[in-house]
Amino acid sequence: MNEQEFAELAAGYALAALSPEDAQAFEQARIAHPEWAHHVEDALESAALLADGVPAVSPPPSVRDALLARITGEAASEIEISSATGLLAAVQDTSASPSPDAAPPAGPRTDDQDAHPATTGAIAVVRRRWTRGMLALAASFVLLVALGFGAASVNEYLSRTPAQVALAAIEAAPDAASVTAEAADGGVVTARWSPSLEQAVVVTDGLPQLTDDQVFELWVLRGDDVTSAGTFEPAPGGEAVALLEASFEQGDTIAMSVEPAGGSPTGLPTSDPLVAITTDA
Repeated sequence: MNEQEFAELAAGYALAALSPEDAQAFEQARIAHPEWAHHVEDALESAALLADGVPAVSPPPSVRDALLARITGEAASEIEISSATGLLAAVQDTSASPSPDAAPPAGPRTDDQDAHPATTGAIAVVRRRWTRGMLALAASFVLLVALGFGAASVNEYLSRTPAQVALAAIEAAPDAASVTAEAADGGVVTARWSPSLEQAVVVTDGLPQLTDDQVFELWVLRGDDVTSAGTFEPAPGGEAVALLEASFEQGDTIAMSVEPAGGSPTGLPTSDPLVAITTDA
C-alpha cells in the first residue's frame, strides 16, 4: 500500500466506512508507517467539522476549483436547401459584434472456474479500486464542507449538467468571450465561448414557449457548411444553458431555429433562424 492509498483509506476510517478487509489493511499500514499518521488526524478533523457543522469561510478559489475538478472529473429536398440558404443569408445580414486477490467462492468448483481462474481475483481488484475511489470522493466531500461549501452547495456542484460544467470552464478561461442578441420571436440569447477550450454554450432567457412537437435546435455555420449542434428545451420561463454538440472554432457563427421534436429530420434547418451570432475575434 502506498501513501495515497493510505490517505484514501484514512477518509473511510474517519467516516467508519471501511470494509473489514480494508480496515485490516489500513491498521497494518498504520503500524508499519507511523509517519503517515497525519493523514488520519486530518481525516478525523474534517469528519468532526462535518458532523458539527461549520460557518462558511472563503478558501482560495484555486483550492475549490482543484477539488471540484477532481470530483467531477469531447440528400436535402429543394425546400430544405432553400432553408439552409436562407440561414446563410440571414447570417450575412447579422450585425452583432463579437491488490490482494479475493478467495474463490465456497462450494464445488465448476468447469467455468477452471477455465477462468483469474476472473474472481480481477473482480476483487476492480471492486477494491472502486471502493477506494468512493472513499476518496467522500474525503473530498468532507473537505469541501470544511472549507465552507455546505452540503447543499456540494450537491449542487455534483449535479451540474454537462452544459453548466462547460459554461463554468468557459467563464474561467482567460480567452472567454460572449455576444448577446435578441431572438426574432422574443427572448435573449447569449453565446459564450473559449477558443482555447474549443467549446461554446448558449444561454437563453425569455424564449417563447413551443408546442409539444417542437424543439429549439442549434447550428454551427463555418463557411458554407451548416452543422447541427443539438437540440434543447428551455424551462417554462424560456431559460436554458445548452452546450454546442458540434466542433467549434473561433469565427464560427452560432444560430438557432425551431425544429420538429427530435431535431431537423434532414440535418439542415427547416425554418428561418431566430438568431445568428458570429464569434469573430
